[in-house]
Amino acid sequence: MTKLISWNVNGLRACINKGFLDYFKNVNADIFCIQESKLQQGQIELEFEGYHQYWNYAEKKGYSGTAVFTRLEPISVEYGIGIDEHDKEGRVITLEFDSYYLVNVYTPNAKRELERLDYRMKWEDDFRNYLIGIKGKKPVIVCGDMNVAHKEIDLKNPSSNRRNAGFTDEEREKFTELLDAGFIDTFRFFYPDKKDAYTWWSYMFNARSRNAGWRIDYFCVSQELKECLVSASIHNEVLGSDHCPVELEIK
Repeated sequence: MTKLISWNVNGLRACINKGFLDYFKNVNADIFCIQESKLQQGQIELEFEGYHQYWNYAEKKGYSGTAVFTRLEPISVEYGIGIDEHDKEGRVITLEFDSYYLVNVYTPNAKRELERLDYRMKWEDDFRNYLIGIKGKKPVIVCGDMNVAHKEIDLKNPSSNRRNAGFTDEEREKFTELLDAGFIDTFRFFYPDKKDAYTWWSYMFNARSRNAGWRIDYFCVSQELKECLVSASIHNEVLGSDHCPVELEIK
């Protein structure tokens, strides 16, 4: 059995001051992925005994960034998706293991006024093609903050958010295209009708205490891994970020 965790920490140094290290130790994951580390190389020294660590930093300081901590040593590691336009923001790390690829992603936000929606659409197509490409070699697990609530059940107030970043028809359609390309949204695989299951809450309006949230953090796996799925869960009791960790267990 392999336990995987993914968490957008919204600034790792801040999250460490809010209990990250205790959670990391207690959850005892085999592979732990983070997004939005907001770090440059040398700004933090972390040693987790028994874990290999891999970091992808954005060129822009204090922005974006991903990392993977893994007990299982990968065969190879790739940073980015091989497209210069997309690879300056530290958004993707791919680890190759014996029987699958693990891809940790922090998907670009379409932003207020949807100023980055056109870029986001290009990213979606290029990232999906990247996943399809490696899926041709061996099965894929992709996890991270994918910055979209796929269906109305995936956020508290769908009607008032129809044209907001993360719930535009365009972004939702791209997620559907990803699933149609042979991927499974593991949480919905186990809980197709579960409501009020969210992974992100605004810091405004007491959103978290009211559970007025969005489910935008995912573990998706290629269809070939369907029989290996054991469980998927959302750890919404874990504080320290505006997101909470999500978990996947596979055998």
